[in-house]
Amino acid sequence: MAIYHLSVKAISRSAGRSVVAAAAYRTGQELTDERQGLTHDYTRKQGVEGAFIVAPDGVDWAQDRNALWNAAEAAEKRKDAKTGREYELALPAELDAGARAALARDFAVELVKRYGVVADVAIHEPGREGDNRNHHAHILTTTRTVGAEGLGAKTRVLDVASTASAEIEHMRGVWARQVNTALERHQAEQRVDHRSFERQGKEQEPTRHMGVSATALERQAAREIPGRDPVTDLGKQNAEIRERNRVLETARKAVEKAQELFSGLEKKARLAVGLARKIGQRMEREREAERQRQERVRQEEIRREMQRQAEQRAVEEARKAAEMERQKQLAKEIDRPTVRRSRDRGPSIGF
Repeated sequence: MAIYHLSVKAISRSAGRSVVAAAAYRTGQELTDERQGLTHDYTRKQGVEGAFIVAPDGVDWAQDRNALWNAAEAAEKRKDAKTGREYELALPAELDAGARAALARDFAVELVKRYGVVADVAIHEPGREGDNRNHHAHILTTTRTVGAEGLGAKTRVLDVASTASAEIEHMRGVWARQVNTALERHQAEQRVDHRSFERQGKEQEPTRHMGVSATALERQAAREIPGRDPVTDLGKQNAEIRERNRVLETARKAVEKAQELFSGLEKKARLAVGLARKIGQRMEREREAERQRQERVRQEEIRREMQRQAEQRAVEEARKAAEMERQKQLAKEIDRPTVRRSRDRGPSIGF
């Protein structure tokens, strides 16, 4: 998985260090420290995949590595001066060499833009005896701004305690975002986070920094007896921390699995309830439709019955009217006078 690492260290004369020597070692080149009169030849150094310089626009002279770092040394007069600043970055093994170099360049460009310095980038491959995923970069920057005419003012924002922590935290966040963007661009699922486990809300315990000496002892012991237990106190402590983290991770995955199972059952229950509700609603609609159909049938029967009764009343009234008319005709016939004719054939003549 992708590992997040960004550390910032100063190259200081108080520690007996020379930024010219540091640049020569990081880039695997031969540089001469004009202030000390020493030549540092690291051209036989193995593991340097590439080196390049990123400078502000118009600062072409800084592309000369020997001129750049001798200028950085010459600009400082104090015996405890900080002549350079080093950023050490872990490059994702999930990326190819070109993508790793481009990622390191992006971070160097951000440093140059933010602080106005020059950045000297060296890409290193994993050591032969270490973790084969340990691709990393060393970026040396000047502690002063750089212009076309040379070095300028000190970048105090990284030297003063009140601002240095916030600045470094900001750049750690920048690096995390750049790494995640590169991983996403190359369709890698892994992501990194610059925050501590505590800030991320994780119970995982961080391991302790081994340092050069302890790391060398552990590598030597591993060469002598492959797979042996750690031999240094730090190595043993980190082994115990990793074991505790493994137990915690196992427990966390078990909890997540249980939650996932419960969530699946809960989802199925919700689906069942939803389905039952839909069935109930459909049955209710069907019952309502049947009730309305029965009501329409009942209303039709009532209408027909009322029509039948109306027809019966009409027939009855017609019958009664006919009967009354007949009675009237009979009454008229009864009341009409009867005329009787004489049986005599001739008129009656009286004397």
